[in-house]
Amino acid sequence: MNMIPKPFLLLTVITLVFTNCTQQPVKESYTSSVDDIQQRVDEYAEFTLTTDLSKLSESDKQVLPLLFECADIMEELFWKDAVGDKTEFLSKIEDPAVKAFARINYGPWDRLRGDEPFIKEFGEKPLGANYYPADITKEEFEKWDASDEIKNSWYSLIRRDQNGNLTNVPYHIAYANEVKKASELLKKASELAEDKGLKKYLALRAEALLTDDYLASDLAWMDMKTNTIDFVVGPIESYEDGFNGSRSAHSGQILIKDWEWSNKVERFNSLLPELQKRLPVPDAYKQEQPATSSDNNVYDVIYYAGDCNAASKNIAINLPNDPRVHAQKGSRKLQLRNAMQAKFDKILVPISDLLIAENQRKNITFDAFFENVMFHEVGHGLGVKQTINGKGFVKDNLKEYYSSIEEGKADLLGLFFVSQLVDMGEYKDKDLMDNYVTFMAGIFRSIRFGAASAHGKANMVRFNYFLEKGAFTRDEATGTYSVDFDKMTLAMNALAKEIIVLQGDGNYEAAKKMVDEQGVIKEQLQADLKRITEAGIPRDIVFKQGKEVLGL
Repeated sequence: MNMIPKPFLLLTVITLVFTNCTQQPVKESYTSSVDDIQQRVDEYAEFTLTTDLSKLSESDKQVLPLLFECADIMEELFWKDAVGDKTEFLSKIEDPAVKAFARINYGPWDRLRGDEPFIKEFGEKPLGANYYPADITKEEFEKWDASDEIKNSWYSLIRRDQNGNLTNVPYHIAYANEVKKASELLKKASELAEDKGLKKYLALRAEALLTDDYLASDLAWMDMKTNTIDFVVGPIESYEDGFNGSRSAHSGQILIKDWEWSNKVERFNSLLPELQKRLPVPDAYKQEQPATSSDNNVYDVIYYAGDCNAASKNIAINLPNDPRVHAQKGSRKLQLRNAMQAKFDKILVPISDLLIAENQRKNITFDAFFENVMFHEVGHGLGVKQTINGKGFVKDNLKEYYSSIEEGKADLLGLFFVSQLVDMGEYKDKDLMDNYVTFMAGIFRSIRFGAASAHGKANMVRFNYFLEKGAFTRDEATGTYSVDFDKMTLAMNALAKEIIVLQGDGNYEAAKKMVDEQGVIKEQLQADLKRITEAGIPRDIVFKQGKEVLGL
């Protein structure tokens, strides 16, 4: 059974030249390869990230600037993860619109249009971004005589040594200067923090940046219960690695807990074992026991930096990703209410007014949107993390298809769990059609994230599956969609079962077939997505954010 890779210190690393593996061309200036660059910039609606800071102590207010500075280092590191040196890249762009769009996408590839290049001097985006040599092949990688632990490391780059051979370089070596400074900032923040849990986490996270061993800090993060400030920082998600699905991207998000809303949703944690039992799969696929120490809380997010800020913005968080933490303590679900409200108001409602049947538009509600997103995150924590046939972790078996499959599972289970909670009497006077219709509208919103996004692919798979099963119908005269409650329920359960079973079996070929064959946008859907674009409905949001916005 493979465990999360520990850092590997290679003595040969001192001889390596850290070149930009995406091979930025040597040219004085970059120019746009598309005619609608300003329109693409305008597809991101601006939203200001604020919160009530009066709930913070004076010490907490002193902690925040240090966290902002640390998050900005994650910003610089994600540029290196994605494309290379940020300053060098942006300095070669003169057109303000091109530069603005490059900042949104962290590079020359449009993340919401299948990573198509929008700068003439660049070709197709390497699947492995900047984590691997640009000329690496699957065959070379598989034949490389390194251990699986090194190949699947979450916290390292693959580079070539002086002889052109592949070698592994831990993040704390490759990014030594940056992580040292970030570590020092976290240590200072830890000294100032009043909350004991936050103090411990920041100190351990500071050490983790220097060693690439995040287990202790992840466990400490799970133990935080009384903190108002939260900080998700470091190499977190592996969506950026489309080559092997393992390398984690640098990210930083600063959050302020809303205690009133958090108390409303915290009660669902005790229900996780029962929800696991109710999964629509054979018993063999629901034997893992979810940890009831998991928590579920609501926050205002006040800063996005790095991976979490690239093109489509996350509106909820479910971490840590380490299965060892899940086994001991479960995971934490963080609902980002202000960002969620922004996407609901600026994107989901306008899409619904265009594509949802008029008699079902009353079922589009923020409460349903919030619940669907919240239980999506719960869905990540249930099901299977390890295969049932001794093949190890699901993630290691599904490789580059894992993220799309897992996001699809979580979406389906989110809706499934709402229906189960109604059945369990946890939701009184709940109209499930609100959740179903809002879920349907959410598919259109998320599909626009594009074929390069795990979330986008997951929604394409689900849309095509639901279409085949009659879960919804399209009125040709009005171009609007109606949900069939009973058929959607059957489709939801059937697809959830199919996904969890292939995960439990570690069935790479089945995952590949599902994503490759069903994760495509067909002609009618493409035409409807075009209508959304022509109506001027934003694809996503960009933030006015930072210390100045908050008056710090």
